Amino acid sequence: MTFTTLRFEQTDGIAVMTFATPDNLNGITEARIDEIEAVLGICETDESIRALIITGEGRAFCVGLDLGLLDRAFGDLDYFDSIVARINGIITRLEGLSIPTITAHNGFTRAGGFEMALGCDFMIVADEAKVGDVHTDAGVVPACVTLRLRRRVGDMRAKEILWTARWYKGPEAVAVGLAIKSVPLADLLDEAKAFARTMIDKPRPTLAALKGILRDGEGMSIAEGAAMELRVFGHYNRTQPYGREGYAAFRESRTPSWKTA
Repeated sequence: MTFTTLRFEQTDGIAVMTFATPDNLNGITEARIDEIEAVLGICETDESIRALIITGEGRAFCVGLDLGLLDRAFGDLDYFDSIVARINGIITRLEGLSIPTITAHNGFTRAGGFEMALGCDFMIVADEAKVGDVHTDAGVVPACVTLRLRRRVGDMRAKEILWTARWYKGPEAVAVGLAIKSVPLADLLDEAKAFARTMIDKPRPTLAALKGILRDGEGMSIAEGAAMELRVFGHYNRTQPYGREGYAAFRESRTPSWKTA
């Protein structure tokens, strides 16, 4: 498939999606929504992809909806609803991907770009980048971020981020729990790939099962969560060969088969 708003590359199990319209600060258009949905379809079905990194080109990661799209959206609220519903669908699909997902923030990240980042498992931020929600500065209520943000950083921090509409540079994003690490911009993509490589040597179904437990257990009591985890454990052992193979490899002092394939 040919893409016009982004680049999509795969190397050694790691896929990289780069937003590539720097002239509009990688703003979200309908074409970009179409192309992100297509990339997610590839990641959902291509078993050779073991991790997805999302980054941007130029001064911005993504600043949210493109101004031309917003001009139409504020004049046609039904259209606005349909657009943000599609973005919410993208975020939900990111949350459901059976592989680790990492956003590598090269520059300004706000609004819809910030919301999409919260659908991913990890955020790595360039020291020089700035991230924030900033909807409230424009008198706008966000459509896809509030509860996801609270889940990531806690109630009080979420209120601070949303209500103050302030920007957070890389080290600050780490300090408040938005990001896992902050690195120099020149090292950003290499750091994201190195981090991905710490996970892609594990079986994809193993990480998918763990990701599902963490996602689906949100809000459960300890007893409910333990029961759900036990069900996943039993189902996994009966449907996947990796636990048995990993144990056999340990007993036989050899490398598991999935690491030698």
